[in-house]
Order: sequence, then C-alpha cells, then structure tokens
Amino acid sequence: MEPSQIRSDVEHPLVSVVDDDESVRESLPDLLREFGFAARAFSSPEEFLASDAFEQTRCLLLDVAMPGMSGPDLQQELRRQRKEIPIVFITAQRDEAVRSRLIEQGAVECLFKPFSEDDLLKALNAALRAG
Repeated sequence: MEPSQIRSDVEHPLVSVVDDDESVRESLPDLLREFGFAARAFSSPEEFLASDAFEQTRCLLLDVAMPGMSGPDLQQELRRQRKEIPIVFITAQRDEAVRSRLIEQGAVECLFKPFSEDDLLKALNAALRAG
C-alpha cells in the first residue's frame, strides 16, 4: 500500500509512539512521517499523558511492557478518562495469549517486534478507521 493511500478527514493525523526503547522512539516516527502521518514519541505513558499531544493523538503505538505504567495500564487510564484513542500495541514478547487479551480489551492490533512496514501500515489504517 502506498503512503498516498492513507488519507482520512485530517491531512496528517497524529500518531504517538510510547515506548521505553530509545531505538524505537527514534526510528518509528521517521517511518510514520514517510507514511504521511504526523508523529511524536514518548518514553513513558506518564510523559504522554502530561503532553499536549494527548488531546491531538488520533492513534497510539504503544509498547506493552515498560517500567512504571505499562501499555495496558495506559489503555485502562484512557478508558477511565473516557478518552477514545485507537491503540496498536507493539511488543517483543511473542505471546498469542497476551495478544488475544489486548485485542479483546479493545486494542486494534498487537504487533510482535520486529514487524514489517506493511503490517504496521495495515494496523494504523485499521486504527484510524476505528477512531
């Protein structure tokens, strides 16, 4: 799928990346911009919640396991605040049971690292349609 095929009602929807892995925070936003999205990266859920991006984010790329607040903890916090942001989880832990549970709890997708650009783009498009 070509980046030009991803368009929604907003020209460059903001996708926020929340991951404690610095290499992910540096590489994913560049790829997201190549796809035609606006992108911001955060090292923790707490940093994301305190940012101005919180209200503008149209999709969240969220690591599952992080020190302090985890990805699923942030998902629950967003639900508690009645803030509906479509979530695509990313995780290095290849566990289908965890993946299934996250999707049952409302995530659009859960991708295992390393994931392909195509799989990421499909998940983002599904998330933006859901949001």
